[in-house]
Amino acid sequence: MSEREYAYTVLLDPDPDSGTYTVTVPALPGIVTQGSSVDDAIVQAREAIQVHIEGLLADGQPIPEERERPQVVTIRVAA
Repeated sequence: MSEREYAYTVLLDPDPDSGTYTVTVPALPGIVTQGSSVDDAIVQAREAIQVHIEGLLADGQPIPEERERPQVVTIRVAA
């Protein structure tokens, strides 16, 4: 049986106070990790996603697929 590859959008939210990045995966609710840099955050995200998928497979659960990419939009408002 060959392995299947999945692709997920990850959101990197910078914390200007600590210089770290909090990572979430919209298609996989519950995954939250952190990295000390963008590169580290991506490494941590990949590891968290892999562990999550392995857990789902072990439990016989379906693997969620990202069918549409989330859109990020900046909106300006006056206050």
